[in-house]
Amino acid sequence: MVSVLGMTAVLGGCGITGDSDVTLKLVAADYGDSAANSSRTYWDGLADAYESTHPGVKIQVSVYSWNDVDRKVQEMVDAGHAPDLAQIGAYADYAAAGKLYQTSDLLSIGTQADFLPQLSDAGQWNHLQYGIPFAASTRVLFYNEDLFAKAAITPPTTWAELASDAAALKAEGVEYPFALPLGHEEAQAETMQWMLSGGGAYTDDIGTYTLDSAENTRTFTWLKDELVGKGLTGPVAPGSLNRADAFAAFADGKVGMLNGHPTLIQQAARKGVKFGMVPMPGRTGGAGAAMGVTDWMTGFKQNGHAEQIGDFLDFVYAKKNVLAFSRAYGLLPVTGSASTAMSASDAAPDQALHPFLDQLPTSEQYPVGKTSWAAVSAAVKKDIGQAVAPGADPAGVLGRLQTKATDADTAAAN
Repeated sequence: MVSVLGMTAVLGGCGITGDSDVTLKLVAADYGDSAANSSRTYWDGLADAYESTHPGVKIQVSVYSWNDVDRKVQEMVDAGHAPDLAQIGAYADYAAAGKLYQTSDLLSIGTQADFLPQLSDAGQWNHLQYGIPFAASTRVLFYNEDLFAKAAITPPTTWAELASDAAALKAEGVEYPFALPLGHEEAQAETMQWMLSGGGAYTDDIGTYTLDSAENTRTFTWLKDELVGKGLTGPVAPGSLNRADAFAAFADGKVGMLNGHPTLIQQAARKGVKFGMVPMPGRTGGAGAAMGVTDWMTGFKQNGHAEQIGDFLDFVYAKKNVLAFSRAYGLLPVTGSASTAMSASDAAPDQALHPFLDQLPTSEQYPVGKTSWAAVSAAVKKDIGQAVAPGADPAGVLGRLQTKATDADTAAAN
């Protein structure tokens, strides 16, 4: 864990002094995988560092797991007690309801200009930015080097090679030849990665949902028939396997391959697992694009603390602090200054993130600018595992999800 107590207190453009006597309520997601590296440690240290030079401003921090944080914030907003700041997974619903400050209302020009352009663009609703990028990641295929050596196989570059490798791993008694987490925790991510590798996506180029496209149907039919149906995904049905459990199994040496994000590096390394990383295979070669995920910081209008929120966020997004968070949790910086510093770094932890960092500029993001995305994501989490279950009809499952997505989009527009 990187201590934030020594972070430089870089002040923002607002110049808040001790006259405000304001308490900012911040709700944040937990990126740690144990009590020892909980995000609370990070935020408490950052808050202490800020408060030491801003005696009139207090930062009151609440941290929740990713399973709970979006719901907790929604409950607070619905009850009329919105936090001042929320670091969560989506923003468009709140922006459309007029509950959020625009980014330009909060941040200094220098801070705004430092964000990676593709992430700033992804933070827009109705052509205005409300979602402030906080942390980013892409996905690569992780594989267990010892298990691959035992099975005398090499990392796959196509789906056919992936299935062949999984079969060889199964023959060697590997518990999860390919872990396919389509459980409720983060199924929308695994789904998108497979959609992209099969030439599909959640939406088309103009933002219309295409969950039941021919490409997506072909992808999930292949998964059902060639991986799940042949017993290559392990003892837990994909629809019941959560991402956290799949990662834990990989760190325990029980998984041959799985799609992973940067935090798996530290988790596996702590358990002594020797692993390699390669781009996600596509149907006949490399996937057309990697999936990129961005988590968002939002500023709520309800309490009217725009000046104090903006000044604190200018501090949060100072290069030193962005790098400290990214290195603490194995995530990608969202600012150009921190990204450039990490790319140029020869330190082993930074070098481990270079394969993910290289993919970020061309990665595809969730359609988070659509107010219907939260409902669509929830439906995917709930139902997509059924598409690969024994006896299932992938086209039928995707068709039902498409109907839900279209209905959610229509409702959001009205």
